[in-house]
Amino acid sequence: MNADRNAPLRVAQIGVGHDHAADIMQALRKMPQYFDILGYAAEDEPVSVENAPVYGGVPRMTAEQILALPDLDAVFVESSEEYLVIYAQRAAERGLGVHMDKPGSFSLPDFSALVQTVKQKDVAFSVGYMYRYNPVVREIIARAKKGEFGEIYSVEAHMDCLHTEEKRKWLNKFPGGMMFFLGCHLIDIIYAIQGEPQEIIPFNVSTGEYSGKDLGMAVFRYPNGVSFLKSCAREPGGFVRRQLVVCGTECTAIVEPLEMFEPAARTTLRTAWRTIKRAEAEQTGWNCTGEKHISSPYDRYRSML
Repeated sequence: MNADRNAPLRVAQIGVGHDHAADIMQALRKMPQYFDILGYAAEDEPVSVENAPVYGGVPRMTAEQILALPDLDAVFVESSEEYLVIYAQRAAERGLGVHMDKPGSFSLPDFSALVQTVKQKDVAFSVGYMYRYNPVVREIIARAKKGEFGEIYSVEAHMDCLHTEEKRKWLNKFPGGMMFFLGCHLIDIIYAIQGEPQEIIPFNVSTGEYSGKDLGMAVFRYPNGVSFLKSCAREPGGFVRRQLVVCGTECTAIVEPLEMFEPAARTTLRTAWRTIKRAEAEQTGWNCTGEKHISSPYDRYRSML
């Protein structure tokens, strides 16, 4: 491993099958001051024509070749979901830092074993929940921890999209379907704000004869209220309706949409939101719209990496 703390980390990417794989490589390539990319492994996942330019000039290797590199500092595991924890475990056992895309693993024991390994090896480990680095989500969580919402009794979260029938069939490979695939992002946010619930009530269904479980919902029961999340793969306009609502006794925050892409920029976004304080709502009544905000442009992956 590189002993020079000021030199870029020597890194490689294992897998190209995850939806975020090409974006991660693009983000790494934009930050040569932090990352020296030694190679990538595609394994059995062919690089799409659309994403091929992202990997241009980067040496292609096998996973075994990458893990055998003597001067490697960290790996970015971006394989198809069923292989994520397998490659991450192998890298962690070597004492490498690991960034692994979400959601973790089909198997809780396998994921728990990985966490134990990174603790034993004392290596950096992160999971690709990009909303953890959304500036508005971060601000809302910080405000919640400061008590600015009062007592939070409900969090509502949506993450929807319009997938092809082929992709909705593909969801059959996941336990929980859409809840596993994208609902995991929303579970992550709710836990960050409210912690572990007393009870979880799932509602995972198929919207059509040939779909996987492409509509996922879950209710989280807490001592002082109920929160819920929804993720659907068959919703026209679902991307612009992705939202987060945090309700407390002193303030409500409404984030909608969670992300808006800047024109002609694949990973540069803004987030729109508003806050409604109790005093304002009591004074204004039904016409209260609160204070509106919009974030500065940000890169979806830069701060995460």
